[in-house]
Amino acid sequence: MKIIFMGTGDIAIPTFEYLLSEKEFEVILITQPDKPVGRKQVLTAPRIKEIALANQISIFQPENLKSEESVNFLSEVDADLFVVMAYGQILSQEVLDLPRLGCINLHASLLPLYRGAACIQAPISNGDEYTGITIMHMTKGLDEGDIISSKKLKIGKCETGGMLHDRLSEMSPSTLASVLNDLKMGTAPRTAQNDELSSYVPKLLRSHGEIDWNDSAESLERKIRAYDPWPGTFTTFSNQKMRVSRLKIFPVVELSNLEGNPGEVIAVDTDSFTVACGSLSLKILKVQPEGGRVMNSVEFLTSPAIELGKVLGV
Repeated sequence: MKIIFMGTGDIAIPTFEYLLSEKEFEVILITQPDKPVGRKQVLTAPRIKEIALANQISIFQPENLKSEESVNFLSEVDADLFVVMAYGQILSQEVLDLPRLGCINLHASLLPLYRGAACIQAPISNGDEYTGITIMHMTKGLDEGDIISSKKLKIGKCETGGMLHDRLSEMSPSTLASVLNDLKMGTAPRTAQNDELSSYVPKLLRSHGEIDWNDSAESLERKIRAYDPWPGTFTTFSNQKMRVSRLKIFPVVELSNLEGNPGEVIAVDTDSFTVACGSLSLKILKVQPEGGRVMNSVEFLTSPAIELGKVLGV
C-alpha cells in the first residue's frame, strides 16, 4: 500500500515510524517547510523530516498544499491512502478526493469534543477524566468527519500537557494499526459525529497563559498543568525597580485552604509562597522571572521581589 503521511508536530513521529517499520507500506512524507527558530532565527527542519532523511524516504514540503504544484505532485504519486496527523494545513476537497482509499486523520481528543488545535490542553484544563485518539474519515470541515475508531486514555491526576502529549503520541500507532486492514478492504466503519456535542478549541497563544487570580484555585491548578510546556502560564508583578515584570509559573502547584484577596501573596514559607485566588489559594513552588532562569521558590524568595501582602497580576 502506498501511503502519503502528512505530519509536522512531534506527536506524529511514533505513528510515522510505525508505518516505516511495516514492509507492506511505501511511505512518502509531506511536512511543513523548514522555519527560522530561536533568537538567531536558525532555519530548522521539523524533527519528522530528520527521521525521513535517515530512512531515505521521499519528502515534499509545500508552502501551500492547495497550489497547482502541490496538487500535481500528489496526483502523480497516486497514493492509496493519505494519513494525516498534526500536519498544520487544511486539505482542499481536490486533495481529499485524490487517494483511492481516502484520507484519514488522527486527532488527539475524543471527538466530537475538542475539535481544533488545543485538543490536548483542553481536557486537562476542563478537569475531564478521559481523553484519547480518534481516527476519522476527513472532510473539508475541521475535525468533522465520520469516526472510524477511537481509543480512550485516562488523564493522570498530576498530568501536564506535555506528559499527555507524549502518552497520546505513543498510543497512536496501535490505534492506526487496528484500522488499516479495514481501510484496505473498504470496510472501515463510519460513525457520524453528533455536532450538538461538539466543542472547538483554537490554537493557543502565549497571551492565553496569563493567570486571572479571580479564578478558583482548582481551575488555575489545572490550567498551569495543561499549559505546560506550551504556552506556559504567567502572572505579573512589580519588580525592585517598580517596573511591571512577568513571572512564569510552573507545575506542580499545590492547593491551599488559605483565603485572601485574589492575587495577594498571603503566605511566604521557606520553600514556597501562596497566592489567594477567587476561591482558596495556590502554593507556588517553581518560577521563572522575566529575563531570568527557572528556579525553585526558595531561590526566588531570596530577593525582595515577592513579599507578604504583595499583589500579583496588576
